[in-house]
Amino acid sequence: MTKNASVRLSEIVDAMEMQAEGSHQFLHLATGEIYYISDEEFDYAKQEEPLDHIPDWQIESVERAKTILSTEEYLALPSTFDIHEYAIMERFCLSITDDALRDKMYNAIKGSGAFRRFKENIFYHNIEQDWYQFREEAFYKIAVDWCNDNKIPFIDDRNKEKSFKNSSQ
Repeated sequence: MTKNASVRLSEIVDAMEMQAEGSHQFLHLATGEIYYISDEEFDYAKQEEPLDHIPDWQIESVERAKTILSTEEYLALPSTFDIHEYAIMERFCLSITDDALRDKMYNAIKGSGAFRRFKENIFYHNIEQDWYQFREEAFYKIAVDWCNDNKIPFIDDRNKEKSFKNSSQ
């Protein structure tokens, strides 16, 4: 069994923040590298026909998608479902110590248009830096939990020091 390579938490968090509809991020367990694969590339990878109609720049990703589908060398990073940014927004609102502002922010995220109203309010009330720090901490916690759950050794490069070593390694 191959030992999992260490990965920098900042790289996992960056990948989680760059998620978009139709793309997926995977950690190569042996190298600690993160790869982005689109739904289109997965579709090509599942086809039995030759890949000569695919642009040259995309062939490497399609080949990697084939490997992802056929081996256990890669692990999917937390998805938008795992991250659940609305729940992070809700926790942020509830963490605000000013009662009136907390109520206003919490009410702003209810119903349709919640993300837009939230964004407008964090700028209006000049708490956007608090939000971005809270969000980053939440993303780092998700990344740490994901690494621990999957026995991935990581480097918490916020402090530039090794912060986890799996005891079975």
